[in-house]
Amino acid sequence: MRAQHHFAPGDHRDRDLYSRERVLKSAIIAADIGRGWEEYLEIFYAFYDDNVEVTVDPETAPIRGKERIRALLFNFLAPLHVMVEIGGLAIHVRESPIHGDAADETHSAWSVNLVGVSGRTCALNWCTLRKWADSRVVYERHYDHQQSGGPLTGDDLSLNPSQATPGHGRPS
Repeated sequence: MRAQHHFAPGDHRDRDLYSRERVLKSAIIAADIGRGWEEYLEIFYAFYDDNVEVTVDPETAPIRGKERIRALLFNFLAPLHVMVEIGGLAIHVRESPIHGDAADETHSAWSVNLVGVSGRTCALNWCTLRKWADSRVVYERHYDHQQSGGPLTGDDLSLNPSQATPGHGRPS
C-alpha cells in the first residue's frame, strides 16, 4: 500500500500570511523612532490580536494582552526616541526571513544597530517566531538574543551636561 500525498502548489492562506508578514515587517523597518514612538504603537494595534501572547526568553512567563504589551513597548520606545531626538543616536533596523515549515507561522532574523555620535556601535540581534490567526499576530516569541559592541554610554551621545548649567544657553 502506498501513501498518497497531496501538495497544493501554493495555498491561498499561505500567500495571505506571507503578504501580511511582509507588510508588518516593512512597516516596522520604515517607522522612524526619531518622529516619535506613536508610529510603532499604531503598527502594534493594526497587526496584533487583543489577546496576543509574547515570550521573550524561556525563563520568564509569557506576557498576554495588548494593554500589558503596550506598556512595555512604550517603556522601551520612549527612551530610544529621546536618545535619537536629543542625543543624536542613529538606529538602523534590518530583517531577514527565515524559512520555516509550519503553517500559520513565520520566522525572521532581526538586527538593530545603534550608532552613537562618537561612532561607537552596539548591535542587537535576535530571531522572531510569529503565529498568525486570520489577519492578526496571536503569538510572538523572541529568541537567540545576541549583542555585540556597547553598551553605549552618555559619552556616545550628544548629551553635554555643561549646556544645562546656569550661564550657558540662551542669553537673558
